[in-house]
Amino acid sequence: MPKPIVLHLGDDIKWNHELYTQLQEKFTIKRSYSMNRSDFMQALKTKQFGDFVAMYRPFWNTGGEMGNWDDELISLLPKSCKIYASAGAGFDWVDTKRMAEQGIIYCNAAAACTESVADAAIWLILSTFRNFSWSAIAARSLDVEKFKDASQNIAAVTHNPNGFSLGIIGLGKIGYRIAQKAHASFEMRILYNDIRRMPAEIEKSIDAKFYAKLDDMLVDADCVLVATPFAGDKVMDAPHFAIMKRGSRLVNIARGKLIDEEALVAALESGHLTSAGLDVHYNEPAVNQKLAKMKNVELLSHTAGASIESHIGFERLGIENILSFFSTGKAVTAVNLHWLKSSSNL
Repeated sequence: MPKPIVLHLGDDIKWNHELYTQLQEKFTIKRSYSMNRSDFMQALKTKQFGDFVAMYRPFWNTGGEMGNWDDELISLLPKSCKIYASAGAGFDWVDTKRMAEQGIIYCNAAAACTESVADAAIWLILSTFRNFSWSAIAARSLDVEKFKDASQNIAAVTHNPNGFSLGIIGLGKIGYRIAQKAHASFEMRILYNDIRRMPAEIEKSIDAKFYAKLDDMLVDADCVLVATPFAGDKVMDAPHFAIMKRGSRLVNIARGKLIDEEALVAALESGHLTSAGLDVHYNEPAVNQKLAKMKNVELLSHTAGASIESHIGFERLGIENILSFFSTGKAVTAVNLHWLKSSSNL
């Protein structure tokens, strides 16, 4: 019997060669490399890759040239395909519900970049309290007056984060790791809002307070961290900013479209919010020009999860998802199981 086919999207692997050899022993690997959307769709229509049973995308920045995975693309996948294991934490670019309707499990790789994202979040949180962006920009300007201005005036408007409250929207794996670091390093008080309450032992480990309603948490938090997946709509807009504590801060390491940036600009300009730290942006790679000019806003280029360790983990976890699914019937990091109609779809 011929081996089942795995379709490998994007670049060659770079690190997990022994594990990839295990995949090759059990499956025939076919490659699409970096095809554009029209070519990829034509390849699917003509069954260029055969009736593959799985798709593997080890890098978040290659193998995605075909754009969003919507019904137009998903409907062309062979009925034999049962799992899509991709790099990256977010999955707003793929219609996971539509995949489930076609009997395909989608697996992300958030676990692989948890540490990197958490470290970046801590930097952004710290920056919103200490205004490192103002200081860094002044130093890099080589302007003596700007240097003196920052050096002499930052102390009057910044704080140590110790003892302040961090309100986390979405206490998943990444949100929890951020909470651990903030609680242990800065002795911050942890508040959180999620669709479900965490087990008592989880809450106890970070001394966390659960809020069933987001609005109630926003009233109490000194710094609000957005760490929830994008589900099709904003979670922070003008009404939400209005009920936040005056002088509080906002950090986003999730997805840019979760934030109404114009409303954020207005809240910062009015002084209602003291500062913000953003790794992700609404129209990225384009950055909001108003936010970019603000010295009380720390901006990154969607690099919170960018590290060699993350990439190694993305590679490994994708392979592990496929091997686990076909050996045990269960994937490691499936995110759309709740959409699957029944086990018969698998």
